[in-house]
Amino acid sequence: MKIKIILPFFLLLVFIGHAQEQKMTDSEAATFRQSVNAVSKKIKSLSTDFTQFKHMDFLAKDIETSGKMYFKEPDKLLWQYKKPYNYTIVFKNGKILINDEGKKSAMDVSSSKIFAKLNKLIVGSVSGDMFDDKEFAISYFKSKDYNITRLIPKDAALKKYIKQIELSFDKQDNTVLQVRLMESSEDYTRIVFKNKVLNAKVDDSVFTN
Repeated sequence: MKIKIILPFFLLLVFIGHAQEQKMTDSEAATFRQSVNAVSKKIKSLSTDFTQFKHMDFLAKDIETSGKMYFKEPDKLLWQYKKPYNYTIVFKNGKILINDEGKKSAMDVSSSKIFAKLNKLIVGSVSGDMFDDKEFAISYFKSKDYNITRLIPKDAALKKYIKQIELSFDKQDNTVLQVRLMESSEDYTRIVFKNKVLNAKVDDSVFTN
């Protein structure tokens, strides 16, 4: 299974012009990190609708898909695409399970260093637990509507596939609203979350593919 199959499924925001952003001061960034970390530690489960936009330079219009996402700590994650096709991808117990219109496949995350890092990155993107300066060069910005974190992978192998990740946080509750993943080219994927429900009961059966 090629890495490029995984990339479109997570990640990652409506473009915000640089002129509208301000770089956070060190003090602001420290306060923001503390707030997000406090919130992410309290997230036991999460469900949300999402709309995903795949931007490719040679296409006049972004490819739009939508569906439902479920997360349950510590590492169970389901992306369920409903429009314009049925497709699910489950991350759990160190495995990636895919159901493509009834055609199922599975792989062990531990079989690849890159897949292991992607799995950690995906879960972190959803929960907001991404502030690992050993893995990423991180910068912090603020705009009228969002607090924004930009992460550039330090791992050379991962950097071949992911140029930059942008997480856009709700200023009210410090949860992730939007994610943008820039690939090695100028193509990118952005996902917008809405109708979030935190810490409601999510049965393990949800993550059966």
